[in-house]
Amino acid sequence: MKSITIDPITRLEGHGKIHLFVDDDGNLANAYFQIPELRGFEVFCRNRPVEEMPRITTRICGVCPEAHHMASVKAADAVYGVTPPRAALKLRELLYNGFYAGDHTTHFFALGGPDFVVGPQAPKAERNILGVVAKVGLELGAEVIKQRARGQRVVQIIGGKALHPVTALPGGMSKRVTKEEQQELIRIGKEMVEFGKLTVKILEDVVLKNKAYVDLILSDMFAHRTYSIGLVDKNAKVTFYDGTVRVVDPDGKIFCEYQPKEYLEHIAEAVQPYSYLKYPYLKKVGWKGLVDGADSGVYRATPMSRLNVSDGMATPLAQAEYERLFETITGDRSGKKPVHATLAIHWARVVELLFACEATYQQAQDDEITSDKIHHPPDGIVGEGVGIVEAPRGILTHHYKTDERGYIREANLIVGTTNNNAAISMSIKKAAEGLIKKGSVVVDGTLNMIEMAFRAYDPCFGCATHAALGRMPLEILIHSADGSVRETTRRFC
Repeated sequence: MKSITIDPITRLEGHGKIHLFVDDDGNLANAYFQIPELRGFEVFCRNRPVEEMPRITTRICGVCPEAHHMASVKAADAVYGVTPPRAALKLRELLYNGFYAGDHTTHFFALGGPDFVVGPQAPKAERNILGVVAKVGLELGAEVIKQRARGQRVVQIIGGKALHPVTALPGGMSKRVTKEEQQELIRIGKEMVEFGKLTVKILEDVVLKNKAYVDLILSDMFAHRTYSIGLVDKNAKVTFYDGTVRVVDPDGKIFCEYQPKEYLEHIAEAVQPYSYLKYPYLKKVGWKGLVDGADSGVYRATPMSRLNVSDGMATPLAQAEYERLFETITGDRSGKKPVHATLAIHWARVVELLFACEATYQQAQDDEITSDKIHHPPDGIVGEGVGIVEAPRGILTHHYKTDERGYIREANLIVGTTNNNAAISMSIKKAAEGLIKKGSVVVDGTLNMIEMAFRAYDPCFGCATHAALGRMPLEILIHSADGSVRETTRRFC
């Protein structure tokens, strides 16, 4: 028995490692996906005024502070029992779509893209954004940078800052948009749509026209039959800011639908001793461990999951790409047959990127976003609230309980990557099983293809870990030469 460790894993936010055990015949014996870092934002939140949370929780993550900003302020709205004016809600959604258009660009071109544009077996030094630029040219590289800047400018105009926005507050927004700013948002939205169409062309030319890549995407090595979860709007279309949570089973049938305040009736979290990241699962199915299928409560919350649970996209260009994706993979353009290919998440991300660009352009043209009626001051308190949005990495839940003055007494956060933890672990193991076999030679490219199994999820581990009071939990396992556990030392207090 020998072990192989990938530490650190690369092209993600946060820290993680993969521990592989290979038997004497050269076959994979087991794989462990571990998150060794520990952050305690649920503890930091206690005893703070709930109205501070939309500003504090943006600091949880430098990659998607907008997601935490919106989930937090929606929870704070619920704590105070206040509904923001329509103009404020439109501003929040416009900011959020602009953010999405930039965030999905980052992952497709800088984090996930190198595996396809440069190649999964390419030298390590070339599998990065510079390698992508070298392949596709400086002109496209410049467009990617401009698109990132467009997304940040949308956030800056509406959110007050390009990073860590501050304008959403219980009952609405604190900053209005001027007519001049609206014209700039319209121009940005129009440019975003053109970039979205360009990204679709890059996907088609580089990935979909490469038979080897398509075969890899459709291979059983990168597939899991799980439940899918995501938000849908009143027309059952994909939505990021607000909607009903829908879960479909591995065959595409609706398993349940619920409102944010009902999430604890449907979602629970399991714990494994070797990771600081929890494992959410569907309560009504139950935790059966790291296995897939209809009898396992494991679900996925990804761009592909959002497409799986929906009846389509709310904008025309994205809808056309939605139909093409499902027709290509399942033969049914309606989306009624879910896609379970892990690497197809990248394709779904491009569909969502195009949707976010179109939505930004459409919403920027709505004159109501320049209204000065953007805040309803709270006049009472409920004392508990749940806010749910779709972070790019999956559904994001903020749940606060306060005292009668609005000070946080309990906080629970289930972030996108936490939802996907079980599926990520399963995907890594299945990819490793397919790549590490008797007679195979494990090289750097092999390990990178194992990393591709988690990279499709665009994980963000920094904001996904939790902390408990007391000393930091720790477990040390000492293995014998044959791979058996010889000694275990634990400290879980």
